[in-house]
Amino acid sequence: MGQKVHPYGFRIVHNKNWHSKWFSKREYATLLHEDLKLRRELKKQLHGLNAMVSKIDIERAADKVTVRIFTARPGIVIGRKGAEIDKLREELQAKLKRPVSVDIQEIKKPEIDAQLVAEGVAQQLERRIAFRRAMRKAEEAAIRFGAKGFKIKVSGRLNGAEIARTEDYLSGQMPLQTIRANVDYGFAEANTTYGIIGVKVWVNLAEAAVETVKR
Repeated sequence: MGQKVHPYGFRIVHNKNWHSKWFSKREYATLLHEDLKLRRELKKQLHGLNAMVSKIDIERAADKVTVRIFTARPGIVIGRKGAEIDKLREELQAKLKRPVSVDIQEIKKPEIDAQLVAEGVAQQLERRIAFRRAMRKAEEAAIRFGAKGFKIKVSGRLNGAEIARTEDYLSGQMPLQTIRANVDYGFAEANTTYGIIGVKVWVNLAEAAVETVKR
């Protein structure tokens, strides 16, 4: 049996950081499920606006919650004169029943953000674009924008085939077992008329840009 390790969890502390930054002994399970529910609902809400959200970090200090949204389109999340972000803050405060601050972080190069690439390919598959064309296009864009290596894998009833199969492309270097390698990973699902097609993306970024996360 193959033993699969999540590329992000494998590198936590070395060059990745936790998406939830808080600690609690008594309320751990409650806060964990609160975080998961908040991420799921927020991602769904912003996905409807086509805001291109890569990840959502949650930080808790005493009774205050900081929600950090990483997006390639900050203007959509912030809105005109900050109207959308104020509305979002009020909604989150009503849900969590505690003070909430919302921080927007812009993703400068969405072409080498693995999660955004995976979601982009999934959306193309839903629009019935040929999977090979979508994969090649994503691969070329990532390499053009400075990725040292790029790998993409799609699984399911590709092109409506009766038997599900897996297709993948690899370009450049992809050292999956090297902890110091800054490998970004993303996963998305395309809901097609033939069923769900899974999309996995690995992007190898430059090692020079990696900084060890302090414990």
